[in-house]
Amino acid sequence: MKIYAPFAGIVHYHVAAGDVITTGQKLASVEATKLEAAVIAPGPGVVVELSVADFGDVVGGQALVELADSSEPATLVGRGSK
Repeated sequence: MKIYAPFAGIVHYHVAAGDVITTGQKLASVEATKLEAAVIAPGPGVVVELSVADFGDVVGGQALVELADSSEPATLVGRGSK
């Protein structure tokens, strides 16, 4: 499952590839002028890929994180780093 940026801004990750995450966990935040939005995990899983470098520019709707079901084996790919 891919998680997307809510709007254009700067992304800051709170997780790294390989992290096991829980429902409601903060994955990242996206900041724009006087505005910040948390990017929250919709369900449990494993972070497979960070699609943009930490503190990189993103546009609204751009993929930020790819999650895999924690019960499935995942091949980790990481461009971003924490």
